Amino acid sequence: MSRIDSGATIGIIGGGQLGRMLAIAAARLGYRTHVFTPETDSPAQQVASQTTIANYDDVEALKQFAQSVAVITYEFENIPHASLAFLEKANQVSPSADILRLSQNRGREKAMLNKNGIATAPYRVVTSLDTMQAAVEALGVPGVLKTAEMGYDGKGQMRIDSVEECASAWQQLQSDEAVYEGYIRFECEISVIVARNEMSGCVAYPPVQNIHQNHILDSTIAPAPIEKAVRKEAIAIAKSLAEALNLCGILAVEMFVTRDGKVLVNELAPRPHNSGHWTIDACVTSQFEQSIRAICGLPLGSPRRLYNAVMKNLIGNEVHQWYDYLQEPNTKVHLYGKKEVREGRKMGHITRLGKKAKPAKFKWSL
Repeated sequence: MSRIDSGATIGIIGGGQLGRMLAIAAARLGYRTHVFTPETDSPAQQVASQTTIANYDDVEALKQFAQSVAVITYEFENIPHASLAFLEKANQVSPSADILRLSQNRGREKAMLNKNGIATAPYRVVTSLDTMQAAVEALGVPGVLKTAEMGYDGKGQMRIDSVEECASAWQQLQSDEAVYEGYIRFECEISVIVARNEMSGCVAYPPVQNIHQNHILDSTIAPAPIEKAVRKEAIAIAKSLAEALNLCGILAVEMFVTRDGKVLVNELAPRPHNSGHWTIDACVTSQFEQSIRAICGLPLGSPRRLYNAVMKNLIGNEVHQWYDYLQEPNTKVHLYGKKEVREGRKMGHITRLGKKAKPAKFKWSL
């Protein structure tokens, strides 16, 4: 890949808060940003240099967008793969359209993971009521039925406790393809964010623990309170995936740690991740700056943790507490500029900084 110098324009597909924080990080490095989104007054539009408001399948708008930027990235997965593949013919897309396609389908994703020797929960791809009943009989109950595509924050999934529930669950899911996963008794949920490009190879942030409420990420604890061996294994898995996928950009790897210390991969997200927001305030290089560095062919920054931290999402009406959080001396407040407050909607986040990490061993020089 060739280096993209400061002053160039970076294209961002999607107008949400991740796009907003990518645009802010890009501006710090002297880049302009052009956001492509169907929404008006989106969080990313509020801070971007330029915005195209068009549907993701608007071919003419996509063509003009590709011609206006030096590189293209994206801030969420629910983009038509055909649109990203179209853009890739005209410009560099990082991470690639193939990686996006893989992450958009739980069946494909888990098959790739298992093919590369990475453990997941036991699963079966189901495409009909008959195949669902066969999956439940093979893997037992309880289990979780998930849509193969377009599911996030707990949407498109339900717990199955008996074979008798299959018919109603399949009808409620309203999907042509799903994945049935056997139940995992896990100790905690963790994630590792890894960045890679051809210039610098891979760097990984320390594993963090993720705590969910109503299937939505509520808070992230950095670093995760896990054994050293588990931490090393989680980082090794994330780096091996980045290499296997020939990643150019950033990848979040969500994992389960079982009660006997095994690490199972749950899902992949080839973009900045909610569980990495703490890195803005508590690391040498944030996940957003790291993503910009990776896709622009720049040296990757240090992912070193400077502080222990707890990130908490401000969901729905919790955002109204923002002023109270500002009065806490070690708390950083990040608001996303969303006008409408809705139940379950991520309106912002806070990061509480804790104990300083051990300083790095290096000498200053001028």
